[in-house]
Amino acid sequence: MDSVVRYPAVSANSMRILLTGPPGCGKTTVVMRIAEKLSHRNVAGFYTQEIREDDRRLGFRWKRFDGPEGVLAHVEIKGRFRVGKYGVDVTGFESSVVPVLSDERDDAGLFVIDEIGKMECLSGRFVAAVRRLFESERPVLATVARKGGGLISEVKAYPGVRLLDLRRGGCDEVAAEILRLLSQPA
Repeated sequence: MDSVVRYPAVSANSMRILLTGPPGCGKTTVVMRIAEKLSHRNVAGFYTQEIREDDRRLGFRWKRFDGPEGVLAHVEIKGRFRVGKYGVDVTGFESSVVPVLSDERDDAGLFVIDEIGKMECLSGRFVAAVRRLFESERPVLATVARKGGGLISEVKAYPGVRLLDLRRGGCDEVAAEILRLLSQPA
């Protein structure tokens, strides 16, 4: 069975690639493989990872490709920004992660965003930065939640976007497809 579901795109040479799929299917794994293979293009952006203790998921951390890292969400974070049982550190995310998504960065050959999801979209500054990137000519690779309104559905409908649906076990095939797309002339 093919592990990639392809949706029609306006432009075959789109440099706006979105990767979606169920939780735990390997979206972050694919993003990390792509960033490693394309490190010569000066990848800018961030990826997320679960924070686990024993077999319990306690939250999520972010890590920028240029080194800094921090906590995005955790069961122990209190405050008004919440997704399920997790409190979300919107202020920390905005001050530490959002600036790396500036479409005015001349040094970035590829912007990688892992992920455009409910937690990240609690930040108005993040939403605005992603919109600016999608309106620019800058190449973007992002993971996106399967379901959701607002920015989540907006980026999927953006002209020229390639939306790839990852199935469990299809990381190698999807990574190869993304590398192929990113190597096409604009």
